[in-house]
Amino acid sequence: MRIGFTLPQFGSMARQADQVAGFARQVEGLGADSLWVGDRLLAPVRPIVGYAGTDTIPEGFNRRLDPFALMTIAATVTERPLIGSNVLNATWYPPALLERSLTTIDLVSGGRLLAGFGVGWSPEEYQAVGLPMEKRGARLDESLDALEELWTTDPASYQGSYWTVPATHADLRPARKPRPPIYLGGAAPAALRRIARRADGWLPVAVPGAVVFDPASVNEPLARIRALAEGYGRDPGAVDVVLRINPTATASLDDIVATVVRAGDETDVDHVFVELMYIAEEVDQALELAGRILDAAR
Repeated sequence: MRIGFTLPQFGSMARQADQVAGFARQVEGLGADSLWVGDRLLAPVRPIVGYAGTDTIPEGFNRRLDPFALMTIAATVTERPLIGSNVLNATWYPPALLERSLTTIDLVSGGRLLAGFGVGWSPEEYQAVGLPMEKRGARLDESLDALEELWTTDPASYQGSYWTVPATHADLRPARKPRPPIYLGGAAPAALRRIARRADGWLPVAVPGAVVFDPASVNEPLARIRALAEGYGRDPGAVDVVLRINPTATASLDDIVATVVRAGDETDVDHVFVELMYIAEEVDQALELAGRILDAAR
């Protein structure tokens, strides 16, 4: 089982931004296999849509660091862990800007980028980036098409309903060929179809402390994704999965470790990462927890 951790990006740890590089180096030394970021732009005071089915936004999102900057820092100070996003809201960024940033991170890291994308859920965040929230699935499809063009074709161009890339020389390629692997989040039927049709992997989530991990929550959607992938003419076994373990503040170390172990024993998951936002208030505490999780789960 490969085990990773989130970088200190949200909550009180965001105030310790000067310790991100040290955290990345030290958690690599502990044996972490991957380092991860998310993508939050706002913490609305009166949210139109709350977080994870609630009517509020977690207090930790009041403090947030830039995901591209954190991935770059991690890429420059580590040698082995994958550098992952779960997820970047790809629909917020013009594909040409997204490609430039991600290609840079992939090259700096020596080909360790895992690009995880989603579409977000906050109307206020869409307002803040000046885009409509409607048709965000179609906008994501166009973003993926444009990225594919920019990463694999020279000269590259793209013309869609939402994004345009005028013909451009594009001969700076990512280190990973033909492009960084693309993973997608989501569990709705349309999301599962998109993953099956075009993604290298799926990004499900488990929430220790809120619910006991049920392997069926991964196995059943993954089986659906792989069956759909075969119908699209793809190798179903080529669709990978990375499980995000997002413990609540009340989750115990045993809860987290049990989720890691059960995922490894009862699903096809061989790579998990633990969100540290709710269970650590300081970077030193996050490092201690990461070490304990690694020791207990392996």
